[in-house]
Amino acid sequence: MLTSDKLKELAIKNQTTELNIRREYIQHVFLSYFYRQKESKQIFFKGGTSLRILFNSPRFSEDLDFSSSLRGIKEIETVVINTLEEIEREGIQTEIVESKKTTGGYLAIISFKLSSHSVEIQIEISNRGKDSEGEVVTIVSDFIPSYTVIQLKLELLTEEKLEALLSRKKPRDFYDLYFMLRAKNLISQKQKNVLSKALVELKKTHINFEKELRQFLPKTHWTIIRNFKSILEKEIQKFI
Repeated sequence: MLTSDKLKELAIKNQTTELNIRREYIQHVFLSYFYRQKESKQIFFKGGTSLRILFNSPRFSEDLDFSSSLRGIKEIETVVINTLEEIEREGIQTEIVESKKTTGGYLAIISFKLSSHSVEIQIEISNRGKDSEGEVVTIVSDFIPSYTVIQLKLELLTEEKLEALLSRKKPRDFYDLYFMLRAKNLISQKQKNVLSKALVELKKTHINFEKELRQFLPKTHWTIIRNFKSILEKEIQKFI
């Protein structure tokens, strides 16, 4: 269990809020128990949180995203419920706020209670019929002992992030593109062809990036988002 002292220590170390630390702790706990379930071998971790947990993105994330080759929603829901039962044995109270089938798969909103604080996490599992492949990765963190997850194959993971940017155009999607461009070997040569489209969307947007992203980034990264549109544009231009 995350103690109050450890929470404060990690918030200072990561230059962020205690809420972000609580949420990330819960994400690690959920993932560690989720991937102990037999059926989870067909469910692959992806999205913005995977960029943080697997590749050390500075951006804290609010949800957990997966792709699955399981077609039955009941099977997927059972994996989630079994995971929550295991977490409750750790003394963390859980409550399913919402659990439903969606057009693309399954969505759940789970509330986790740590001491007197509640943290909600949205879990989205897509089973839209794409052929998904995964690879086992060991996660080492400041929160809990090391554990393994099954990551969506890197090229698919980054491809979906680029698709998300072009369809949703959310602040976090633009930031994740910035991170992927700055990191080594995350975006393939083939995927760089999409960057001209991303640049068009960036030029059209009126997002206040500083306002939208500040709460999810360490203080040392706040200078980047003050003039983020210009900074990202320069990064994209390097690749097209």
